[in-house]
Amino acid sequence: MNTNEWQTYLVTAASRSAGRTTPEVVAAAIDGGIDVVQLRDKKASARERYETGLQLRELTAEAGVPLIVNDRVDLAAAVDADGVHLGQSDLPASVARERLGASSVVGVSASRVGEAREAEAAGADYLGVGAVYGTASKDVPDERNGIGTDRIAAVTDVVGIPVIGIGGVDASNAGRVVDAGATGVAVLSAITAAEDPAEATTALGEVVADV
Repeated sequence: MNTNEWQTYLVTAASRSAGRTTPEVVAAAIDGGIDVVQLRDKKASARERYETGLQLRELTAEAGVPLIVNDRVDLAAAVDADGVHLGQSDLPASVARERLGASSVVGVSASRVGEAREAEAAGADYLGVGAVYGTASKDVPDERNGIGTDRIAAVTDVVGIPVIGIGGVDASNAGRVVDAGATGVAVLSAITAAEDPAEATTALGEVVADV
């Protein structure tokens, strides 16, 4: 799977979806041209995420859109996702690869150059780097929040795998992230909370493609 083609990346969050279900938001994002979807929804139970994951797998498979699961290697395997995205406190990328197989995608979050190098060396297929502009969607230590586009540039200078900028990104600032060297951007509220998620997805894609 070519992660170099991932320009727009949706991270789900039921609590920030304006009363809509996660499958409803994902279906709209697919209509708007999203490149990849990550099931996160950390506040949901494992059973709830599993059931949602099965629905998302059906939607994304029909559309030919990759489905990634946040943190949980077991859940990624259970819903037949295309891969997993790991944080710095999760299983190592090499272990996830061993559990999921060589063809699965393994992404890793990084906010420092050293972390990025280590993730690439461990076999990560792409990096989620941020929080670029700061985020309120999860608790992030101050030193990892609002790291700026200069850090995106610093990371892309030292790794050879795709970098996805995340954290406070929307259509108004996504261009600067890509201009700094990122392959694409990952968003949460910019799509999930939008009045029209499909339209918001299309707008984001147009901005990234124009850089």
